[in-house]
Parts: sequence; C-alpha cells; structure tokens
Amino acid sequence: MLENLKESVLAANLELPRRGLVDFTWGNVSGRDRATGAIVIKPSGVPYETMKAGDMVVVDAEGRVIEGALRPSSDLPTHVELYRHFPSIGGIVHTHSTWATVWAQACRGIPALGTTHADYFHGEIPCTRVLDETQTGERYEALTGLSVVERFREGGIDPDEMPAALVANHGPFAWGVDAHAAVHNAAVLELVARLALFSLQIDPTLPPMPRHLLDRHFFRKHGPGAYYGQSKTE
Repeated sequence: MLENLKESVLAANLELPRRGLVDFTWGNVSGRDRATGAIVIKPSGVPYETMKAGDMVVVDAEGRVIEGALRPSSDLPTHVELYRHFPSIGGIVHTHSTWATVWAQACRGIPALGTTHADYFHGEIPCTRVLDETQTGERYEALTGLSVVERFREGGIDPDEMPAALVANHGPFAWGVDAHAAVHNAAVLELVARLALFSLQIDPTLPPMPRHLLDRHFFRKHGPGAYYGQSKTE
C-alpha cells in the first residue's frame, strides 16, 4: 500500500545527506497520507546509502505498524503527536543539523533578523522548554512532540506560519505540506540559524527586524495576498 508515498518519503530522506543536514543515520523524514491518515517513515538506524523504498515503514495515525519488516524511527511518537495536533501538515523532518542544533542546545529561539528568515518563518523560531525528569521516561518521544505543541499554543503560534521548532537540548524539527516541503524548510532553517549566529557575533545587542518588514516579506510569499513567483495559470 501507499507505494507512491513510500517512494516520495525515501527521496525526501535521501535529500538530507545531500543537503548536509545529517551525519550517519541522525535524522528522519515522514509523510502522511491524508486520505487514510497513515504515516510513512524512515526505519530506525538504517544507513541512507543502503535505504530502499521497501524499507519504509507504514504506521496508522496512532503509530501502530501496519506494513514493513523494519522498526520505524525511534522519533515516530514525536511525528505522530505533531500530525495529530497540527492537522494541516503532510510531512515532518527531524535532523541534528549543525547550526540549528547549536541554538537548540543553547535552549534559545532563533530571532528574525532579516528577510531571508522572514520569507519562511513569521517571527522567532521557537524553542521548547527543557523537559523535566518525569518526561524523559517511557513516553519521552511522544512528550517531545507535545512540548512543541505546548510551546505553539502558549505562544499563539500558527504552525502554518512557523514550519519549524527547536527542541531544547535536542535539535530541530521542520514540517510542510508534504515530505519534500518539510526538507526544504529544514534546509532553510539551517541557513537562517547560521546567519543569525554570525549576525549576533557582530552585534550581540542586535534587535529583531521591524515587524512591518517581517510581515511584508512573509506575506508576499504566503497567504491569499501572496505574489512571489508565478501563478498556477501562467
């Protein structure tokens, strides 16, 4: 079942090492079939260079395996919670990419300092709170996902306008309408994380960019008034 989605999720996973977003097997991509709610995700610990579409694992909306001979990624429960609470997304990426992980390890959100950031992320890319000892037990991965959901709810953040988050002491998650869009957003996240770090090295007191400029750049690419690129009828 879901052969096209498995091929798409495989291709998205293979894009991670090509983009320099993963080392070894430290990352995963999933995609969701909107018709059935089924999720296709990378198997746990399988090297990218040997991975095939048939290795992809299919689970239901609750994370129960329904197809596949290999164990799914250990981050599957995090993906399940994000899909459950952010119903508009169709693909999720988790990496330990260098620059975004630097910010996650510092437990700091990435401020919006320029238009490169604003083209994709409508404000500061948020970082979750640090999980306490009771949250790192058996349900650790699920509670990781819920910590992202909690941060977005408390901050009034729209996951469609902020397609990424940093998990404190851990690393970045990014998402999109499908697996390939999620990888694209993960790559941009890595770029803006690097730009922000270098900018703050030049001036540690640098304030966020003006709100009017942030809004202008974000909404020229997103929403009903977007005008960047070509229309579908052109």
